Amino acid sequence: MRDARGHSPRTSIANSRGTDTQMADRIVLRVGESLVAGGPPGTAAEPEVAIGEMDGPFGSAFANLLGDQVKGHSRVLALLNTDVMVRPPTLCVSKVTVKDTRYTNILMGTVQYATAMGVLDSVRAGDIPKGKVDALGVIVSVWLNPGIVDVKDLDHQVLFDIHRKATALAIHKAMTFQPSIDWLLENQDKVVHKYFEKGLKGEG
Repeated sequence: MRDARGHSPRTSIANSRGTDTQMADRIVLRVGESLVAGGPPGTAAEPEVAIGEMDGPFGSAFANLLGDQVKGHSRVLALLNTDVMVRPPTLCVSKVTVKDTRYTNILMGTVQYATAMGVLDSVRAGDIPKGKVDALGVIVSVWLNPGIVDVKDLDHQVLFDIHRKATALAIHKAMTFQPSIDWLLENQDKVVHKYFEKGLKGEG
């Protein structure tokens, strides 16, 4: 017996299950952040990431960011070198308004490269499924301390290592839903924002 579309009930059930499985496998949107510090002044990294499927709303947001450039906040693809884009395609967006040539060179050089490597580290670690790298996109909101332009003898290797680690950590937290709501509720009154604490002490 077949339905109005000519499908047998068994086929319809199988197709429905297949659709459910595909929907369950979709990574519609994941969000995460990290902070890696401890290096020389100006080298701390605090990226925020959004990860999602390119054939949905996330892809539209990705394309809009890439095509609608804003002065001082250029959006660039994460590259291993000037013509080697990583996968998943990754868009770097500066949190800081870029005005200085040296800042631009550091951001679009060392930090962009570190971001690209961090994304690939996430694939290698299994946080981003290798089989979905052509279906997903990553947006990384990049923090590079504006004071970096005043650092003499900047250690680019240290800066690179910190931003690479921070990118991979932010992606890991996004893909594993960290911190969990249980942890947040348990620790809500134990965690104090450091700048709020400084303000209370009259240091802000």
